[in-house]
Amino acid sequence: MRTLFLLFLFASVSFGLMAQGERQVIRFSGLVVEGDSSYGVPGVHLYVPKAGRGVSTDVTGYFSMPTLAGDTVIVSAIGYKKQRIVIPNRKEAGYSVLIDLKADTTYLPVVEVFPFPSIEVFKEVFLATKVPETFEQQNVKRNLSNQEMARLSFASPATPNMSYRNTMNTYINSMMNKNSATSIPLLNPFAWAELIKSIKRGDYRKKDK
Repeated sequence: MRTLFLLFLFASVSFGLMAQGERQVIRFSGLVVEGDSSYGVPGVHLYVPKAGRGVSTDVTGYFSMPTLAGDTVIVSAIGYKKQRIVIPNRKEAGYSVLIDLKADTTYLPVVEVFPFPSIEVFKEVFLATKVPETFEQQNVKRNLSNQEMARLSFASPATPNMSYRNTMNTYINSMMNKNSATSIPLLNPFAWAELIKSIKRGDYRKKDK
């Protein structure tokens, strides 16, 4: 049992040495700065996406992390452009660099500042501003005006509801006047209203033969 364990341990160590021989472990370190400034940038992230490991720079902008030859290290920070650094295959066990960050400038749209000293003045000016009416709004306003509605009411023919009401009024009047003297139509205001509507409709015009 002990012999098998030693054989397994020897095989594992040999496999690890072979793997390290293929891709050398390199200590990647350096300083992250911005432009001509000699001060480092803290909080910059450096990570290897394939390996899933990474570090952040300290308060002085310094970092140090283990990598393998051929790894791609992503350098990212808020407000700066991302950079990619490929770890070279070298004999030395360490690889130090100086990373210069480039600002990622975002251009915002133009903002127009209106000359209003306070929100109260702005409200007064806003409420007093006359918004031009569209063609559709002008049509709606014209078609729903009081003059147009009055013209349509006089020009429109009698509806079934109006005809029924007129018939019922005539029937009720005839029943009320059955055993009494006949009322004079000229003294009936409803009769005058019907007469005016009939004249406007042209009911009494001579028809062409």
